[in-house]
Amino acid sequence: MSDTATLTRKVDFPGLLTPDGAPWHYLDTAATAQKPQAVIDAMSRAMGKDYATVHRGVYSRSAMMTQGYEAARRRVADFIGAQSENEIVFVRGATEAINLVAASWGMTRLTEGDRIVLSTLEHHSNIVPWQMVAERTGAQIDVCPLTEDGCIDLGALEAMIGPRTKLVALAHVSNVLGSVLDARKAADLAHSVGAKILLDGCQAAPRMTLDMKALDCDFYAFSGHKLYGPTGIGVLWAREDILDAMPPWQGGGAMIDKVSFEGTTYAPPPQRFEAGTPMITEAIALHAAIDYVAAHDPDKLYEHENGLARKLREELRRTNAVTLFGPEESAGIVSFALEGVHPHDLGTILDEENVAIRAGHHCAQPLMEHLGVPATARASFGLYSDENDIAALMRGIERTRRIFG
Repeated sequence: MSDTATLTRKVDFPGLLTPDGAPWHYLDTAATAQKPQAVIDAMSRAMGKDYATVHRGVYSRSAMMTQGYEAARRRVADFIGAQSENEIVFVRGATEAINLVAASWGMTRLTEGDRIVLSTLEHHSNIVPWQMVAERTGAQIDVCPLTEDGCIDLGALEAMIGPRTKLVALAHVSNVLGSVLDARKAADLAHSVGAKILLDGCQAAPRMTLDMKALDCDFYAFSGHKLYGPTGIGVLWAREDILDAMPPWQGGGAMIDKVSFEGTTYAPPPQRFEAGTPMITEAIALHAAIDYVAAHDPDKLYEHENGLARKLREELRRTNAVTLFGPEESAGIVSFALEGVHPHDLGTILDEENVAIRAGHHCAQPLMEHLGVPATARASFGLYSDENDIAALMRGIERTRRIFG
């Protein structure tokens, strides 16, 4: 594990203290990350002395805010290795990004008998939109199984895809198991049959170096709030030629070229997909969040969080009453079950110890069915996490075992 002193910056995160000033051991970063003061300050400035609308005003503050908003788009493009800022569409989150692709690309490109491939471990946000498309177009969904240790089985994927496969949509990192997809291999397999590939990057973007050219995917989606930024903003990346061929999915201001009652023409991407007043302050804050993460080096963040996950698995394995799920090597996420204790009860007792975990199905009910459990307890790490958080979690688990003894 890397030197936690160089990565663990609890002092930067005001949310990591309880109201009485005690440490709060936050182990739910996979759900949403705590925000560094730099992001809070950026959003406060954007909502305060810098605030104005964008793209519309001729006055100087509006022009300055527009520059800041578009600078955020360029920063995202640079952060993920996009070829152009025109490939970056701002959305409310990854859920909206996937729904955008489903409604615009999926509804116009898929027909009866076409195949959409998902995997057993997908988040509901990468299942339900495709079910809606399938119901309306007659396309069918195939489900790629997992390996024994909880990774997407690319051998099975290769065997199941064919000429009618038009889309493969997979999680880059599982939000439950932390398992990491060999994304480039998955992309190569999809492209070998002429299919497009969409990657849900919600758990990858905060802790891995991204390069869209190297991944060679067609769509990539992630949320700002998991990347230490605010809620209400996310990113859809897609190749410029693909976006250019996609129709708008919402109508209104900002996404048009010219409107008349005789007909309307639309703006080019990405504006075509950003109807209405955009998430101005959120984009400014996302820029600050990316700067913060980049300054800590995503490769080192992955090493740090992976090391903590390994440490936690070692500690949990010493407790005979614990069942672990997922691979030994994970992207900072550990799901487990404590014998005789429902995860919700464990989460409640841990809260009394100032330890926050996630308990439930994690918006992945098909995966829970595959694992044979109604829910799991999930601990997930961030750049602010350290071994003190693991120690607090283990103390809380021991107390829970005594209570349910």
